[in-house]
Amino acid sequence: MERIVIVKPEKCVGCNSCVRSCPAPEANTTRKLEDGSFVTSINPDKCIACGECVKACTHGARDYIDDTEECMSRVIKEKVIILATPAIKTALPTKWKGVLDWFKKQGCSIYDVSFGADICTWAHLRMIEQNKVGNIITQPCPAVVRYIETYQPKLLSNLSPVHSPIMCSVTYIKQYLRRTNPIAVLSPCIAEKAELIETGLVEYNVTFKKLMEYFDRNGINIPAEPPEDFEYKFDDMQGQLGSIYPRPGGLRDNLWVHDPDLNITNSEGVHKIYREIDMYGRMPESKHPAVFDLLSCEFGCNIGPASGTNQTGFDVMANMRAVESEAKKRRKSSGLIGRGDDKLFKKFDDELRISDFIRTYKGSMPSPIPSEKQLIPIYEKMGMLTDDEKSYNCHACGYNSCRDMAISIYRGLNTPENCIVHAKSVLLARHSELTKQHERLAEITSGCLELSNKLKEELNGINSNMDAIGDSTSATSERAAEVKDLLQNVVTFCNDNPTMEEESVNQLTNILKVTISAFSALDDNVNITNESSNIIKSSIAEMNSLVENINSTLVKIEN
Repeated sequence: MERIVIVKPEKCVGCNSCVRSCPAPEANTTRKLEDGSFVTSINPDKCIACGECVKACTHGARDYIDDTEECMSRVIKEKVIILATPAIKTALPTKWKGVLDWFKKQGCSIYDVSFGADICTWAHLRMIEQNKVGNIITQPCPAVVRYIETYQPKLLSNLSPVHSPIMCSVTYIKQYLRRTNPIAVLSPCIAEKAELIETGLVEYNVTFKKLMEYFDRNGINIPAEPPEDFEYKFDDMQGQLGSIYPRPGGLRDNLWVHDPDLNITNSEGVHKIYREIDMYGRMPESKHPAVFDLLSCEFGCNIGPASGTNQTGFDVMANMRAVESEAKKRRKSSGLIGRGDDKLFKKFDDELRISDFIRTYKGSMPSPIPSEKQLIPIYEKMGMLTDDEKSYNCHACGYNSCRDMAISIYRGLNTPENCIVHAKSVLLARHSELTKQHERLAEITSGCLELSNKLKEELNGINSNMDAIGDSTSATSERAAEVKDLLQNVVTFCNDNPTMEEESVNQLTNILKVTISAFSALDDNVNITNESSNIIKSSIAEMNSLVENINSTLVKIEN
């Protein structure tokens, strides 16, 4: 399937809001990046394009693709057929006529999808009356169709074969009005693009939100006018009660106008209907209602994910009641014939063939659900070993249960690191290891401190010994100098005294000179010893300073 909902990875913060809001179990793939952060991407083949994640993402990481830009480029060049869905009246209550007028000025033809909705109602009634269908699930909502095709293909036989209101309009325009111009649908629906792709009948899905952004971006002013009524001069018939299809139970209410005894159950809202579809699939056929009328959006198409409206549910329902009231008046004045029969439906009986408004579906093979045995190693990777841990169900990962998360990991759609229980177990394990490391470090620090204190004591002893050596060498140096001076005097005396025997004097003076030389060498050695002693003492002082720093650091670590 072509990508419809898109992700902007640079804006994804890994909050899992998209996963939490998504009803399609395999649409999202969460992976861990090198920096430790998480980002969630989309598998377009499993995404149903309901748009719930686009609404849920508050970081701007989710958006969708429609055909507004391509359509507007073509509108400038040639006449495009514009199909206005009835939700335009609630999404753009003061501007919808101005928007359609703008397209008319560009040479476009404007058709009312409400008329196609009337055809859709007629076709359903006739097929039910003629027993051509059994219990059916309605399909005006393309997100519902995508879900059943992707995740519940066994229910395709229950999915109504009648085209949606949009495709009924398209079929009528192409086959009965013989129009061949390109067609653009103005809709509030992101998933409508999927229906266009699958049927191949319409070129462009132009959403209200992107359309109004286009107008603003290009300086196109659409005047706002208080709606006096809901009449508009379309290029063909305006619809009647089909105009209330966008509201919850809209198709149901249309069917009940003609057959109030028909067994119909309706349901709306992303967080409700898809669970009910799964439940429907598990129920025996005998318990199915004749018609199961579904819309993915809680307030119907009126507040669709691409409507761009800031209307509340109360606003749109009030608007729909006004639309319905006017549609009933229009039907009563021009649409009824004798015995209360519907004149419009009589026209359809005479002019239309139901077979032209039938479609087929393409189911895909759903992914098998792993067994509990296959999930055991997944639970272990998630740090879940007990039954209580496996039913933690904190929903932080975005899934409804730990089991759903385990299944997604088994399918390669997520990673254990994204599980809060796994993260907690990892943190606890790291904390335990850090505690052990801290205790070992404390032991080492205490030992180092003891050795350091001993080293300090040894250095102090060496320093004392060096002081003693210094004192001793100083005294020796002084005495050597005195002896040297004395001997020098004796030599001088002998040399100056002529009465002494010359040979004896020479021998004596030579001995004295050697002795003086020895004392000079001794004095030099003493000086060298003193210098070395000073160097050693300086080194000891530096070592003492380093030991003090070591001790101070060790004491801090120990504390």
